[in-house]
Amino acid sequence: MADSKVIVGLSGGVDSAVAALLLKRAGYHVIGVFMKNWEDDDDEEYCSSRQDLVDAAAVADVLGIDFEAVNFSAEYRERVFADFLLEYQAGRTPNPDILCNSEIKFKAFLDHALTMGAEKIATGHYAQVREFAGSHGSEWQLLRGEDGNKDQSYFLHRLNQSQLAKTLFPIGHLYKREVRQLALDAGLPNHARKDSTGICFIGERPFREFLARYLPRQPGEITLLGTDKVIGQHQGLAYYTLGQREGLGIGGVKGAPEEPWYVAAKDMRNNRLEVVQGHDHAALLATSLQAVNLSWVSPRPPRRNWVYAAKTRYRQTDAACQIERIDEDFCEVVFAAPQWAVTPGQSVVVYESRVCLGGGVIQTANPVNQVDV
Repeated sequence: MADSKVIVGLSGGVDSAVAALLLKRAGYHVIGVFMKNWEDDDDEEYCSSRQDLVDAAAVADVLGIDFEAVNFSAEYRERVFADFLLEYQAGRTPNPDILCNSEIKFKAFLDHALTMGAEKIATGHYAQVREFAGSHGSEWQLLRGEDGNKDQSYFLHRLNQSQLAKTLFPIGHLYKREVRQLALDAGLPNHARKDSTGICFIGERPFREFLARYLPRQPGEITLLGTDKVIGQHQGLAYYTLGQREGLGIGGVKGAPEEPWYVAAKDMRNNRLEVVQGHDHAALLATSLQAVNLSWVSPRPPRRNWVYAAKTRYRQTDAACQIERIDEDFCEVVFAAPQWAVTPGQSVVVYESRVCLGGGVIQTANPVNQVDV
């Protein structure tokens, strides 16, 4: 594959910079592309896209590779942000970074790279791709990144066979400390740059403040779960998520023990936020979930009644599970042990050892004190 053209998504961060570095050292014809996906508030302190572009261009200059910037803001607003707002309006908690990967980085960006004559694209994700001989020719598996603390396969689980066939993850076999050392040794200007956190278009800004720009506040009552007892006021159901502890504004409640309060449910019909006390309250623990909008990496879905591992949020410890019901766009996942704050709108991602099989969007979860359907 030496001398073949690879387009690298340069974000301005050290991971994508080292991905480009390694590809160039391997003999590929590397071109860097910076993706601009958000422009609503480009001049504000929380939006770093201008500095990201400067850093990405500086990396390309040090590496001696061609570089260009492309604007996918319109595609992002249509394919990712619109869905993000609809989900929050419906009382769910979406993960836009997953949709950004499947719709922008590995669709819009991939399409753009192919028009540039690329054979492959590459990113700085901590994940790996493995090709193997399937029953009908080559197939590709999505594997966890070697660095368990940085593994990003959860965010990539919606990638399909055609996307993986065109993708390289050059740093997937490395640990973060090794990536930074490679960047330092190569004289890359962003070798010590702080990792970005939070949702890509929100960054470090206060989340509720951002969401209020697009979804107006709709205050209502905070009630004790399963009762009409009012113990506080919320600012709008869209601003809260299951398991949330901070920002509830609940003071001392007469007759209640001195324990933290947690969001346990949203009553959309009555605009009520329902809460419970105690991290391990039964209402916060789920024995199973139902997922829709399924996406499996392999051409074949997982097997029923086979023991897998699953994550219902990024960085969660693997949870042993079985898939008891599955069809084209619905599955039921049953856990060996109750899981905390399984949240509608988030994704459940299923693994078999190192292999990411795919997953779906959580529709409902069944608490331990509820009979499974």
